[in-house]
Amino acid sequence: MQATRMGICWRLFLCSCLFLESSSQDFGAQTQFICTSVPKDMDICAATLQNSVPGDDLKTTVMQLRETVLQQKETIMNQKETIRELTSKLSRCESQSGAEPGGRRKEPGSKNTMGDVSRGPADTLAQLSQTLQSLKQRLENLEQFSRSNNSVQANSLKDLLQSKIDDLEKQVLSRVNNIEEGKPTLRNETEQRGRVESTLTSLHQRITDLEKGQRDNRPLDKFQLTFPLRTNYMYAKVKKSLPEMYALTVCMWLKSNASPGVGTPFSYAVPGQANELVLIEWGNNAMEILINDKVAKLPFLINDGKWHHICITWTTRDGVWEAFQDGVKRGSGENLAPYHPIKPHGLLILGQEQDTLGGGYDATQAFVGDLANFHIWDRKLSVGEIYNLATCSSKAQVGNVFAWMETSLDIYGGASKWTFEACRQLN
Repeated sequence: MQATRMGICWRLFLCSCLFLESSSQDFGAQTQFICTSVPKDMDICAATLQNSVPGDDLKTTVMQLRETVLQQKETIMNQKETIRELTSKLSRCESQSGAEPGGRRKEPGSKNTMGDVSRGPADTLAQLSQTLQSLKQRLENLEQFSRSNNSVQANSLKDLLQSKIDDLEKQVLSRVNNIEEGKPTLRNETEQRGRVESTLTSLHQRITDLEKGQRDNRPLDKFQLTFPLRTNYMYAKVKKSLPEMYALTVCMWLKSNASPGVGTPFSYAVPGQANELVLIEWGNNAMEILINDKVAKLPFLINDGKWHHICITWTTRDGVWEAFQDGVKRGSGENLAPYHPIKPHGLLILGQEQDTLGGGYDATQAFVGDLANFHIWDRKLSVGEIYNLATCSSKAQVGNVFAWMETSLDIYGGASKWTFEACRQLN
């Protein structure tokens, strides 16, 4: 009897040890021994497993815990990999910008294999301001030179400097425009951008003053306006408003290869109506004339980089309009704002489309190219009169509402004036 009990206890001890060892491997906990009474005729190992905890529940619990542990382990591994990748990218960015980890700048002798890495908008605008100030100083030196030397040498130096300034101007305006698209919100960045534009306008005014000697020898209408880039601050403003008109003719010379669309050669806005009189070619649309926000599509093809003469005539009676390109009638229509006179007391802008009176400019609608001999009449010109204008006939007339004169315009934002004589400089 004693031996039998000893055998039973030994078998129970072995079964309990096997079960608890397996459990301890799954849970990582310390081993415990549990004594349980069993019926005499039942298999001791089976009874031990049955009476310790419910077998199916234990198995399910163990599998769930194991799955949870594996998932957490996988998540941790993924997070570690992400941290390593971010750390690596941060190190590369710091090395490219010339900074060491922790935000410290490298010493001047450190090697930078990435070249001149672009800085923030504030630093860039500050650099542009310094560049323009340097150009102004060079212009002052040119002015002193022109006063103390003969005119031939002065003009030669001026022309050379003008060429260099034009190249720099395009780079400066392009960089300022790119910064503007980034939509800086800091007040100091906006103020610096305003100073850059103001300096650029002053720069062109100084060059204009240097050209006074040439201007004295040429008629005031022999000039063109150049708008080299799409911006929302480069334009010319006509000094006087338009009168009330029941008919009109608008004519001009244009040269552009801008795509898509040459933009807005001119816009006339009045209180309460920003689209009182607008000529625009925007995106992939045909060129349009707007009167009182009513639209007519024009059959012009002018964005080939060549000079073209265009005229549009209109009358309030039935809203009849006609379009001429290079002296030839290309199209006509009616019902364009019929019986609506062009209203007075507005603002006429060259190069920009007004969304509000004197403002609301959109760079995507800005004119890019050259414009000259812009005239407005308060009547419908005849076919012969328009042909004389396009062929530069001695019989050609000037606008009785607005005539093309340097003294009639104020220029802003870097638009420039150059000598131009129609039909002698064509293409």
